[in-house]
Amino acid sequence: MNIIVNGEARSLDAPVTISALLETLDVNPLTIVVEHNGTILERDDFGRKMVGEGDTLELIRFVGGG
Repeated sequence: MNIIVNGEARSLDAPVTISALLETLDVNPLTIVVEHNGTILERDDFGRKMVGEGDTLELIRFVGGG
């Protein structure tokens, strides 16, 4: 299964939840916003929303500074 994450093609063996994908990518779900096929997801939906063939994800990390 092929998906796009932050503009980079990735291959997965099977459909997974957003949470499982973030775990695989070693990304802390509390530090990012996920856009899935153009829609920003609520953090509570990460465990329910499935990533499928051809999906596009943007993982946006907020960084503070001054």
